[in-house]
Amino acid sequence: MSIAAKLFTDHPTKIGESYFQHMVFAFSISARLFRAAVAAALHGVVPAACETTASTAVIALYDEMTARRRKLAAGDARH
Repeated sequence: MSIAAKLFTDHPTKIGESYFQHMVFAFSISARLFRAAVAAALHGVVPAACETTASTAVIALYDEMTARRRKLAAGDARH
């Protein structure tokens, strides 16, 4: 097993995705977390702003990730 395969393709393959499919999924999670982080920072400065934006995003992401993990554990490699 090459180092490149270990670094770039082992994990995506294990969950039934190509490298690029996994990259797109990870980037989409990253973008949503970034948006939640900005909302939380804004809320810290202006408490009346974005009162539930960050917590709603985190809860939604948690729900999606746990559902995805359940599917993977059940043998459904696609999300």
